[in-house]
Amino acid sequence: MNSRKKPLIMNVANTQIQMRKGLLELCVLHIISRGEVYTSDLIDELTQAQMIVVEGTLYPLLNRLKTAALVEYRWVESESGPPRKYYSITEKGKDFLQTLTETWASLVNSTQEITSKN
Repeated sequence: MNSRKKPLIMNVANTQIQMRKGLLELCVLHIISRGEVYTSDLIDELTQAQMIVVEGTLYPLLNRLKTAALVEYRWVESESGPPRKYYSITEKGKDFLQTLTETWASLVNSTQEITSKN
């Protein structure tokens, strides 16, 4: 049986997307930690910072964060249109965010140490 493997072709755009996805949870928790936030405001900030390419990636993440009890939401009646869902961070979420922030700082330092060498 011929078990030839196709050569792996690296695509910089795919790598960039994966890097952003890896940091998305940290960024979302940080935004929510500033105070209650509406989903479209989250999307706006993440889009402006070029952290999300497709809006559909945010909703599954918010559901995972809710299931893990890192965030919670409440419904607020809207004067125009349907009720809005506002997210806030839980105490467990604050602890989780602190750990992610420390990990991120360590990764930045490590990456800078490696990439600064010739």
